[in-house]
Amino acid sequence: MTSEILEMRGITKTFPGVKALQDVTLTVRRGEIHAICGENGAGKSTLMKVLSGVYPHGTYEGEIVYDGDEVRFGSINDSEAKGIVIIHQELALVPYLSIAENIFLGNEVRAGRGMIDWNKANHQASRLMERVGLKENPTTPIGQLGVGKQQLIEIAKALSKDVKLLILDEPTAALNDNDSEHLLGLLRQLKDQGITSIMISHKLRELTEIADTVTVIRDGRTIETFAMTDPGANENRMIRGMVGRDLEHRFPDREPQIGDEVLRVENWTVHHPTQAGRVVIDDASFTVRAGEVVGIAGLMGAGRTELAMSLFGRSYGRDISGQIYKDGAPVEIPDVSAAIEHGIAYATEDRKRFGLNLIEDIRSNITSAALDKLATRGWVDGNEELRAAEEYRSSLNIRTPSVSVPVGKLSGGNQQKVVLAKWLFTTPDVLILDEPTRGIDVGAKYEIYTIINRMVAEGKAVVVISSELPELLGTCDRIYTLAFGRITGEVPVAEATQERLMELMTIERDAKDRAS
Repeated sequence: MTSEILEMRGITKTFPGVKALQDVTLTVRRGEIHAICGENGAGKSTLMKVLSGVYPHGTYEGEIVYDGDEVRFGSINDSEAKGIVIIHQELALVPYLSIAENIFLGNEVRAGRGMIDWNKANHQASRLMERVGLKENPTTPIGQLGVGKQQLIEIAKALSKDVKLLILDEPTAALNDNDSEHLLGLLRQLKDQGITSIMISHKLRELTEIADTVTVIRDGRTIETFAMTDPGANENRMIRGMVGRDLEHRFPDREPQIGDEVLRVENWTVHHPTQAGRVVIDDASFTVRAGEVVGIAGLMGAGRTELAMSLFGRSYGRDISGQIYKDGAPVEIPDVSAAIEHGIAYATEDRKRFGLNLIEDIRSNITSAALDKLATRGWVDGNEELRAAEEYRSSLNIRTPSVSVPVGKLSGGNQQKVVLAKWLFTTPDVLILDEPTRGIDVGAKYEIYTIINRMVAEGKAVVVISSELPELLGTCDRIYTLAFGRITGEVPVAEATQERLMELMTIERDAKDRAS
């Protein structure tokens, strides 16, 4: 038995007008955790789809040697039969089916005569769930679980197929820190059990913690492969390979030019939309000034997104009380249209679900929130719409040959730029960015930070909500902390540290009450 479980040699994959992969080589040793990193659009996911049979043999050039034999997969069923299982970034679970039904979907536990043995299926599902650290009832509908547990269910599903090589595409992109740590710990356990893993991730810190070997891909080509035990194997080496240059400063320099107060929120209280009596945001107050980037830090469930959505035209919650001041004057914002009219914009954390229409083109997405600017007597001027979209494509460096391309075909970083363009087109005075760099690579992040700097240089006020404390420390002027729906602190960035912010983010509600 060879030490290599997988060799991909000279893999080239071409789509109409685009060479996604060119002569890519990948060697994975048996029983290791092998990381693949690269910018959005570098070809990482495409390579894994070639491996797993999503792109069948004959649609690409090159050869795949798995477990000592050349393989030619015609479908994903072929690769799974050999013990190769891929878990995509977009989880493939059915929310209305139970945990057990999802685990064995397409691989049902038969009782004979075409019937399913549900008792046996539920028992086997419980054993698989125990392996991944879940204690839920296997009859629980998947839709009742959080994203972190759903990710573990996907791994349990893979284990049910006698997995030998597990491929995970951005497994922690939507997870909080605790769920991420649990998942990484599970991968280490699987490694101890002899299961090989390939992990694609933009979270380079996680890769340095867990990976045995790293392969860097750039522009559809293999740049280098190195062991994490090698001298100089660190995040900077990954970044250099990914973007083709050193990023000495992860965040672009900015000289703050802070002006007058643009937005003030006082005593803002929001109740849960369906759970009577539950307060989600409790008496929150904060301010934002022109030319200022203000951060909001908080753990998952602290109420960050709920705060933003409730301010943006009461898109979330009920029984909302408190007052919003714009340029010193009180304003009423009963809906999204009123928020836009008052110069407030909100870029959601879930760009694919709420921020973009993925089947529409870039042009339509960019102009969708302010079509009245292009309309005369109810008719949209197509030439003006095209001109506006092209202007933002150029100024935000959206990498696409045409604004007629469907947004769903863009990389995550370019999709995020379309979201920003959409809201910049409304000419806001205040732009709230909820997780603006989630799921995008380090190079695209730098571009997003540059766009934020450009906004505040033009006198706009920007609020950044982020789970990444280094991101807030690198981009903001002031940071508010949120815990259990309450503002627990306000720290100038010059005085802020990750430890200080974490301390404020974890203040217990009763301790906060005593302090006040």
